[in-house]
Amino acid sequence: MDQQQPFNPAGTGGTIVTASDVTSLALSSLKSFSKRHKVISTSYLYGLTTLLLIALLGGGSKLTLDQQRNYNKIMNTIDLQAEYSAASSYNAAYADYYHSKGWISCDAHCQHYKKISERKKAEWDAIKAEGNARMSDAKSVAGLFSEVGVGEVTDSFWGYFASGKQFAKRQSMWDAMFMGFRSMGRDESMAEYMLKMLMQVLINFSMGLIMALIIFVFGLWNIIQTYQPSPLTALFFFVTAACAAFALVSTYLFALYGAAAGGVYGLVKMAETNGRIEGGPGGRRNIRGDRVDRNGGYQQQGAWGDQRNARPHYQ
Repeated sequence: MDQQQPFNPAGTGGTIVTASDVTSLALSSLKSFSKRHKVISTSYLYGLTTLLLIALLGGGSKLTLDQQRNYNKIMNTIDLQAEYSAASSYNAAYADYYHSKGWISCDAHCQHYKKISERKKAEWDAIKAEGNARMSDAKSVAGLFSEVGVGEVTDSFWGYFASGKQFAKRQSMWDAMFMGFRSMGRDESMAEYMLKMLMQVLINFSMGLIMALIIFVFGLWNIIQTYQPSPLTALFFFVTAACAAFALVSTYLFALYGAAAGGVYGLVKMAETNGRIEGGPGGRRNIRGDRVDRNGGYQQQGAWGDQRNARPHYQ
């Protein structure tokens, strides 16, 4: 005895994909990727654990009273006014040199301003180097794992992260405009345009955030060196901060792709539901669920899938 099959909009040979099937496929793919790429998986889990510890325990250890006193004492010795005056003098000297030189030549008058500009720049560099050295001494008093060190690294990461998102938003705005022009020329539907635009937005955010992560990692070592840590401490902090940044960017992109996939899947299920309501394959359904044939009669489906032809009551 034949059993009644559920309605399949793809036809008799198609398969119905449910949410459980998508979840099972995603979990199996994740397990397979974790087994093949153990270094990436371990780095992600280690970085995620670091982020959770930072969220629970706070960003870095607080300075003691002695550390705070010594830190402020050294920072107050930095002459910011001298650095500002040196920078202003260099900019004025360089402006005189720039306006005195020609396109490809520099006469005696120009050489005079050039020497002044170079001397002012050397003075400014010396003052900056002295200020950076004193700041490095103050940071060494605070420590790399203090709230000062962790806060500086965190601020640096969020700055690059915001720049990456800003790049993605700006690029997506231009892509939306130019892709809209191309879609009008090709007479594409709104659904096709929205799907292409969604893929382009995901690509832009991936590019922007990955580039921000790379730039942050390259600049991270320079920040670590200013705290004058031991080699092992510097290496441990570098690996921990890099893994934490990688985990945060990866989680953000996973959530972004998951939201996009969930939205597309929801729209597909809505369209499938509307298709079931409006009609099935081979004809248009009436309110009772019977199908109207081409001759005007009804094709009623029995309890076990058999069909019977019946003429309308007015014939």
